Amino acid sequence: MGSKSKTNLMKSYENIEKESGTKLKKLKKENALDIISKSFEKLSEGRAANLIFKSCIMSTIRNHVQLIGNLGEDPKITVLESGKKVARFSLATNEYYKNEKGEKTQSTEWHRVVAWGRICEIIEKYARKGNEIGVVGKLKTRTYTTDDGNQGYVTEVEAKEILLLGTKNGNDAE
Repeated sequence: MGSKSKTNLMKSYENIEKESGTKLKKLKKENALDIISKSFEKLSEGRAANLIFKSCIMSTIRNHVQLIGNLGEDPKITVLESGKKVARFSLATNEYYKNEKGEKTQSTEWHRVVAWGRICEIIEKYARKGNEIGVVGKLKTRTYTTDDGNQGYVTEVEAKEILLLGTKNGNDAE
C-alpha cells in the first residue's frame, strides 16, 4: 500500500471519528423523551401521532401514588360475599425537617390503603404492625352511609404494587 493511500485512509478514519464524536455529543444533550419523541415523529410524519405518544406517557403518571412508610396496625382482611378478599391498613409516612429554632422535627402523615387479589394475600401473610413497606397505587374516593344515615366520604390509596422492606426495628424475625 502506497504512502498516499495510507494518508487518505488515516484522514478518512479521523473524519469518521470526529463525526461520530460530534453526533455523540449532540445525543448526550437531548434527553430520552426528546429522542423517542423525535423518532416517533419521523416514523409517523405528523402532529397527531406525536400528541398520541405524549398522552400515552402522561396517562401513566396520572393519579399515581408512591409511598414508603410503616403499618400503623395489623392489616384487616375482609372476605366479601363474592369470595374476594380485601386488605385495609393505615400507613404512616414520616418527614423530617428543622423548625425555626433549628431543632429536628418529625411530621407524620397517615394514609388509608386498600389492596385486592394477590397483593391482599401477600399483605395477609407477611405484613404486620410496624413493618416498613412501599406502596404504588392510585387514589380512590368512595362514599358510605353511617349508622345515623349520614353520607361520608373517604379517600384511600388503592395498592397496585407493594414492596416489603422490613420491620420498624430492623429485625425481620417474628
